Amino acid sequence: MKEYNLEKIRDLRYGENPHQKASLFKGSEMVDYEVLFGQELSYDNILNIYELSRVLGEFYDVNAVGIIKHQTGCGIALGRTTEEAYNKAFDCDPVSAFYGTIGFTRSLDYDTAKHINSMGVRALIAPDFHPKALELLSENPSIKLVKVNTPLNDIRKMGLDEITVTPFGILIQEKNLSELNKDSFRVVTKVKPTTEQVEDAIFAWKVVKHARSDAAVVAKDFATLGISQSETSCASAIEEALKFACDGAKDAILATDGIIYSHDAIYAAAQARIGLIIQPGGSPKDRELIGLADKYGISMIMTGIRNQRH
Repeated sequence: MKEYNLEKIRDLRYGENPHQKASLFKGSEMVDYEVLFGQELSYDNILNIYELSRVLGEFYDVNAVGIIKHQTGCGIALGRTTEEAYNKAFDCDPVSAFYGTIGFTRSLDYDTAKHINSMGVRALIAPDFHPKALELLSENPSIKLVKVNTPLNDIRKMGLDEITVTPFGILIQEKNLSELNKDSFRVVTKVKPTTEQVEDAIFAWKVVKHARSDAAVVAKDFATLGISQSETSCASAIEEALKFACDGAKDAILATDGIIYSHDAIYAAAQARIGLIIQPGGSPKDRELIGLADKYGISMIMTGIRNQRH
């Protein structure tokens, strides 16, 4: 590996693969965290924990749970309790949740820990752990327990630039700190959404904001039912998310990170019986797409904000 004029914290066991060397260096802004149990965090652990902190930072003031694997969301949900939020997030994609990384916005309780301990998990992050939960999980030699002391809202606001090093030059851009704006947030269809649908739409928008483009999220009752990302078109992302949500898509929310250009996207939403679509808007075909949504009884919100992430 090349030498960098940075303060090294430590060498990591390896990078994404065992044949790749990797190191951890000190950044200009650092999260305060403790590994309460388990080995030191690996390259992949740190990337997954960062992804979790990004999306959970959107829900710092409520009970929220996120499950991530290979920096890809498996399930995000809100609940009246931590256990309820966890069960909803787990139900989104139970298969992928195994050997994933799970994050909490509230202290991890014993009952939730019992379920987690029955499955394979790489790491858990939370602002705190109930003593009985910590005792139980510490019996699992393969797990890592990470207590994040920095408030999620502070992590969310950390103005870190995003840097990508390429042989063509070093790319630097601002972190995406977009927020919904009441002046650009518009219901554009004749079919109007319910209050519950709008609240679910805001939830879905916050989740899809952190997915990889092209991305789509199907959500209902503050839980993801299908997450599709890294597709080559918005239409294909929508089809994959709807396929994953299956019958659960009825009356649910469909959120996209990019502009919908295709009639096929509306046809797919109608066939799945989606109740509301939230998307940036801005296509030359906006008027046609709005008319098509009205035809099939689908509400549509345009935010005026693209959240594409490559």
